Amino acid sequence: MSFRGVFITGTDTGVGKTFLAAAVVRVLRDAAVNVGAYKPVVSGSDDGAGPPRWRDIEELAAALDHRFPAERIGPQRFHAALAPPAAARHEGRRVDAALLRSGVEWWRSRVDTLVVEGAGGLLCPVSDDDLAADLARDLGFPLVVVARSGLGTINHTLLTVEVALGRGLKVAGVVVNRHGESGRDAAAASNPAEIARRCPVPVLGVLPSCTPEALFQDAEFRKIDWLRLCCANAAVR
Repeated sequence: MSFRGVFITGTDTGVGKTFLAAAVVRVLRDAAVNVGAYKPVVSGSDDGAGPPRWRDIEELAAALDHRFPAERIGPQRFHAALAPPAAARHEGRRVDAALLRSGVEWWRSRVDTLVVEGAGGLLCPVSDDDLAADLARDLGFPLVVVARSGLGTINHTLLTVEVALGRGLKVAGVVVNRHGESGRDAAAASNPAEIARRCPVPVLGVLPSCTPEALFQDAEFRKIDWLRLCCANAAVR
């Protein structure tokens, strides 16, 4: 069985990677694709009464209709809202660099397509020795870059794509995300076109500010050929 997928990265933390990843999982399930979701490492749990919660893992689990164990979706979880290796050290632990990669193997016999969500941006450290870009290279899936829509995003997006291509990574395209951003940012209207003019990879679409469930039904989101993008690329090496 071939094993295919996509690696969702971002220009920064908090740009909407999980928001997009959960919607991609939903649209693939709607197309009868046997899909899984994997976040190799996550940091920053929610404080409050009861057991700790990692919202990213919960959103991905919900998109999968809770068919898979949360510990397989996110096998390495840390509490502090820091880069993963720093968050691990805060607990007297270390990120298991081998598990970042081998955690994919559990999914290989269970799904045909895997949506992988990175941590932070492409040059975010994910272990003592690895950046997110190193993990993306080793997994071998094409990248989708999630970018903010507001002021500053042109620079951040072009830098991210340039770094990815310079490291030999395949970039399927950029998704500009308006979710959670202020409608008062005048740059947001022109930035997608400005990015498209200057970026060597396509702008796949512009996502509205809405709930993850509503995004799944959004016309702009569904215009992106997620089935081809996630299921027709080369298998993991």
